[in-house]
Amino acid sequence: MFIRQEKDEGISFKFYHFNCIIMIIGVDLGGTNIRVGSVLQGNITRHFAMPVSAQASQEVVLQEVYHAISQVFSAKCEGIGVGVPSLVDEKEGIVYEVQNIPSWQEIHLKSLLEDKFQVPVKVNNDVNCFVLGEKFFGKGKSCDHLLGIAIGTGVGAGLWLNGSLYTGSNCGAGEIGMMPYLDANFEQYCSGQFFQRVYQTDGQQTFKAAQQGDTTALHRFKEFGSHLGNLMLSVLYAFDPEMIILGGSISSAYPLFQQALWERIHTFAYKSALQHLQLEISELPRGGVLGAAALCFDFRKT
Repeated sequence: MFIRQEKDEGISFKFYHFNCIIMIIGVDLGGTNIRVGSVLQGNITRHFAMPVSAQASQEVVLQEVYHAISQVFSAKCEGIGVGVPSLVDEKEGIVYEVQNIPSWQEIHLKSLLEDKFQVPVKVNNDVNCFVLGEKFFGKGKSCDHLLGIAIGTGVGAGLWLNGSLYTGSNCGAGEIGMMPYLDANFEQYCSGQFFQRVYQTDGQQTFKAAQQGDTTALHRFKEFGSHLGNLMLSVLYAFDPEMIILGGSISSAYPLFQQALWERIHTFAYKSALQHLQLEISELPRGGVLGAAALCFDFRKT
């Protein structure tokens, strides 16, 4: 049933093909909520979500993670994959400086979860899990060069390049929001932070006003689209993907900034490459959970 088995100092690891009939638990940990699901042949058979006490101690948050997993865990579980908004030591499963959870500066999450549940655990960055979800279960199934860009309170990318997940030496590849831009960085202009920083207004309120035809709100989304288009130009020059998939909360507002976004993309110097570029909006329900489960799949090149 498994492709190959590797030995670590503790539990042995089995890497499964995604069509194997085994159950894996996917965990999508954010700064606001934790979502978990038992995944069997690409389907979430049980799902549980709860708020995270983001400002609490590391032990309180850890107990909440244990509780959430226990709601879907069973003896049939063969592994657990976890996506966390942080830098990750992939081999040791240590997470560093978790975004929006200040107490989680260094958590040995892999060993803690393996001790608790006695199954192999894989830990990775949450946006990497997003692109894995799209690769195995969403719109990116046919792609060898795929970028998943998550846009919410921040902006980051997961990179599936040359048929493999690319994470960098510190699992920090794809932190495109941190690249310098104008007087700050791209994240402050290409995420929900833009509306608060530039116009001191709430992004959700701006979205509702734009849907009702408010001209000021529509102009702000057009401006947002231009900034996001500049970010797209940067990733096109850097990675030359065949497909970019947008996810995250702000992607639902795509019709409001689509035209301005493409006006900037069409300034790309290599016009022939744009003829083949696909830009999609994620439609994958609970993609973070599915992508976290996919960490246990054998997608590595041999």
